[in-house]
Amino acid sequence: MSAPSHSSTRPADHPLRPPADRPSTAFFTDRYELTMLQAALADGTAHRHCVFEVFTRRLPPGRRYGVVAGTGRLLEALADFRFGDEELSWLSREGVVDKATIDHLARYRFSGSVSGYAEGEVFFPGSPVLVVEGTFADAVLLETLVLSVLNYDSAVASAASRMTCAAGDRPCLEMGSRRAHEEAAVAAARAAVVAGFAGTSNLEAGRRYGLRTIGTAAHSYTLLHDDERSAFAAQVDSLGIGTTLLVDTYDVERGVATAVEVAGTDLGAVRIDSGDLVALAVQVREQLDALGARDTRIVVSSDLDEYAIAALRASPVDFYGVGTSVVTGSGAPTCGMVYKLVAREGADGTLQPVAKASTHKPSLGGRKIGARRLDPSGTAVEEVVITGDDDAVASWAPPDGDLRPLHVPLVEGGAIDTRWTGASGVTLAAERHRASRAELPPWARRLSAGDPALPTVTVRI
Repeated sequence: MSAPSHSSTRPADHPLRPPADRPSTAFFTDRYELTMLQAALADGTAHRHCVFEVFTRRLPPGRRYGVVAGTGRLLEALADFRFGDEELSWLSREGVVDKATIDHLARYRFSGSVSGYAEGEVFFPGSPVLVVEGTFADAVLLETLVLSVLNYDSAVASAASRMTCAAGDRPCLEMGSRRAHEEAAVAAARAAVVAGFAGTSNLEAGRRYGLRTIGTAAHSYTLLHDDERSAFAAQVDSLGIGTTLLVDTYDVERGVATAVEVAGTDLGAVRIDSGDLVALAVQVREQLDALGARDTRIVVSSDLDEYAIAALRASPVDFYGVGTSVVTGSGAPTCGMVYKLVAREGADGTLQPVAKASTHKPSLGGRKIGARRLDPSGTAVEEVVITGDDDAVASWAPPDGDLRPLHVPLVEGGAIDTRWTGASGVTLAAERHRASRAELPPWARRLSAGDPALPTVTVRI
């Protein structure tokens, strides 16, 4: 897929206007966000200017870095975050909030600003990956939506990045739809492609986000036919000799021989979905070469994760099909991101830092901006979190030197930057991930347990 031009996709300069034919996303939330709003409206604090921040206190055990993903999906959901008649009627019937709050929600459109790490960027503990700014009434309602999208998508992308690192220049293909909720499957396919996967089996993900879709046949197709030969012949007749034939339904050696007899030496690929994949890949490659099918590629699947992919690096495998492991974050299905108020307007009209002091869950008050320190070779050496006087942080620009700023504007005055949404957003995010990961030191790609690849330091200005 070629990257579309972004020159004409700067946001249409208008507040968010959700299409009438798309359902509201306003109920992808928790009740306490609305009850907090009711209390704040009643005591007059709802219209205080606030800054909320998304960050994670730690990475999953053993992980060297995380990957920000889901930003484009979040912006798409934000465009539909409004309370229509159906939502308002339900809230009223259930007595969730009072009439004054219902009236406020009927007029609600997010009119604040959002900035954050570009989708695809790597992150570390304490990284201020997203900043939401507006009135308390504007921003408090977004907590659950923000976290549910970013926590899941970033978990998938973080696992997928480890897999594509392990695979090197061999493509990984996402095949995990049947192991996830139907909408999570679409999100997972998108996040995997952000982190370097070459395609997905999920058609809805392909339709929504312009992803390459892949897939040919399962074992049931072979079992449907009277014998393997007739199954292969019918598939080749229908899909052409460039198709991929699944050769392990009965016996792999016999399946490979039959596949080449039926399709000829120009057969596109064979797939192995069971057994000792390391040994079978060598065996199948030798057999294909001996039969003259030297250009026929080998696809392996069967519960692959980053460790299995790494174990296959020395084997003659051309593609890796990954399912359950990628859609479940390979054992880390969430990133532990939190959404915390870090600054709010005081009685004198100025923004004041606020912070939790809870045991094991403290937060650092004040607006923050993320940057990455690079050495002269362009290798990342530190994650830098800049904080201090609010005006100084808000206007901060990197001095000439070794700091690369990480925050980009995503929503300004309620208007979404549409470069990050849709198919072009996925392309942009995948490009950012490739560049961001390439900056990391070599040990960041290790699969062995270890500390985050970069230390996070706080700099006050």
